[in-house]
Amino acid sequence: MRRSQCEVQDKEKIEEILGRCRIGRLATVGADGYPYITPLNYVYWQGAIYFHCARKGEKLDNIAADARVCFEVDIPLAYKGTDCDPEAPACQVHQFYHSVVIRGRAEVVTAVEEKVAALNALMAVHEGEPGFSRITAADPEAAACHVVAVRIERMTGKSDLAQKKNEADKARIRAYLEKRGLPGDLEASRLIR
Repeated sequence: MRRSQCEVQDKEKIEEILGRCRIGRLATVGADGYPYITPLNYVYWQGAIYFHCARKGEKLDNIAADARVCFEVDIPLAYKGTDCDPEAPACQVHQFYHSVVIRGRAEVVTAVEEKVAALNALMAVHEGEPGFSRITAADPEAAACHVVAVRIERMTGKSDLAQKKNEADKARIRAYLEKRGLPGDLEASRLIR
């Protein structure tokens, strides 16, 4: 199998992307055979994806019927619009980004210690401050939800940063992004090398 120039193979870089994102998309196999995609809060912790959810619902029904899932996150960095090169065809517009796709098996966490620890890891990531009120097994909120772990079988990353462009094109794109200065433009410009 041929690898893409955009593929990220460094596990630390993939984990960095997972750590920057707060919302991911979980795809399950629906009862009708169609993919069912759900956006959700998550944490990448202890080598797995964890999220909490209601104790009933389509997502859980799908996981109970077929534990195979796909999980995706992305960070859109900058969009190269037609104004970058007005002479180029419109199909030359482009989005620069980072992304991670995970394939694995989802399971409802039944061990109370793992469930509570995962809920606290989720809170720590989303609160962003160490002083949040920690969840305990005795808290009614802990009993009111399920925690699901996606046990990772395959994890791939991708960063589209103009890798296929020549040095002159990369320089032109960097100058364009630096001049425009929208959110994400400066990061993309710094990474396009």
